Amino acid sequence: MKFDLNNFLLAVSFALDYVERDIFGVPLNHGKRVAYTSLMIGRQLGMAEDDLADLVSLAVLHDNGLSEYIANKRPQKKVKLENIKAHCTIGERNVKNYPFLRNERDVILYHHEKIDGSGLFHLRGAKIPFKSQIIGFADYIDIRFAANKMYGAYNDKVREIVNTLKNRKFHASICDAFLREITKTRYRLDQEPENLEEAIRRYTPEKFLDLDYKEIRGMSMIFSKIIDAKSKFTSRHSKGLSEKAGMMAAFYKYGEEETIKLHIAADLHDLGKLLISNDILEAERKLTDDEFAKIQSHTYYTRVSLSKISGFKEITEWAANHHEK
Repeated sequence: MKFDLNNFLLAVSFALDYVERDIFGVPLNHGKRVAYTSLMIGRQLGMAEDDLADLVSLAVLHDNGLSEYIANKRPQKKVKLENIKAHCTIGERNVKNYPFLRNERDVILYHHEKIDGSGLFHLRGAKIPFKSQIIGFADYIDIRFAANKMYGAYNDKVREIVNTLKNRKFHASICDAFLREITKTRYRLDQEPENLEEAIRRYTPEKFLDLDYKEIRGMSMIFSKIIDAKSKFTSRHSKGLSEKAGMMAAFYKYGEEETIKLHIAADLHDLGKLLISNDILEAERKLTDDEFAKIQSHTYYTRVSLSKISGFKEITEWAANHHEK
């Protein structure tokens, strides 16, 4: 089937955003904002369409290793993302078999490197993949500055700081491309929460991959890990459900494609639960009416997310209706 990878990743990317918000206090939509700034820099630099499409995918996924790190370590909120080397290695491993348009490696692994060698792996200059440098710069900007304030004196302050980073922390061409971009009113308005996803879709070249559901399953399994890492009580829930669904599909003699689609639905069935506070998910008491109403909402958000993905009509129905009797 013709599959739009960026459409899939944008639809489920809030999984990453909520992990970062709940554990590290990063404002929502961090991954999308990094993707947007990376995309705008890439456009300023005249990158080819395939490179731009991959740049968006990689930027959305740049912190995908956090969920597994969190599941294993349960760090405190005071930990800084830039100091967690493991999330880079886990994140790179997770995307090893992702069907990107370009055959590039180590972009996520080295996205916290600086050209002066002060990054986590101490790579310098051109040894750092250029897409890593762009994503790392966009990540640096989003963590430290507010896109919605990019005008007037605040904009001048950001420009002054970025100019001090040229050829010291980041390549001058990346800094200059960013400085050209923030002169545009659209830069801050595109990143308003209600505009951000549509803006990324608008400027990202539309690229379709010829994938089967088995290949798509490889991606859904990564997000299954992210979902399960949300709470200590769900550490293996989606994976376990997917295994049991596979057993039942074999018992009822489902065909291969239908079985794989059922696995994908099981992997992603609790996607909407990422919007629910752990104070509710881990409450060892009877929930209040308000809290239970929030729990009930998770299937609605699973549906809203998955319904945006082309070819997921049945998967969406199966995943979103998993609490029906």
